[in-house]
Amino acid sequence: MQSRIMLAGIAVAIATASSVAYCKTAEPSIAPLSMQLTRSGEALLNGHKAQAAIDQFETALAVDPRNTRAYIGIARSYDQLGLPGRAVKFYREALAIDPNDLTALSEQGEAYMARGAVALAKGNLERIRKLCQSECQNAVTLAATIEKGPPATVTAAAEKPAPKIN
Repeated sequence: MQSRIMLAGIAVAIATASSVAYCKTAEPSIAPLSMQLTRSGEALLNGHKAQAAIDQFETALAVDPRNTRAYIGIARSYDQLGLPGRAVKFYREALAIDPNDLTALSEQGEAYMARGAVALAKGNLERIRKLCQSECQNAVTLAATIEKGPPATVTAAAEKPAPKIN
């Protein structure tokens, strides 16, 4: 009787392992405290307290460095502070953990556009379209941002002649 139960348990374990092997992305299990800190950071960010939010997200990452939502939260905080270059870095960190994260790809593309990096934003758009295999909301949003073009301040800065060096 015990051997049948043991065999049934082994069969369930093998079936579970084989079904996990076919998943495209396996989201890692994130420490509950890290997720709690991330939610706290998101609430602060929604209250336009970007620096305090960054502190919460960084603490969440100290608890569990695989927390892509915390990296995205830091990136959004830097976007809110008007620092798209820093935001790009943290979207890249999230994408290093999950290269197929549509939110990170889309929002990184928007941060690229804020910096005037149209070609990089278009690269993200193509990646999103490939992952979605049809037009999805992330692709529509990024395509609209690209269609608008870079902000006027970025365009004006690019048109300024470089200072002469004697």
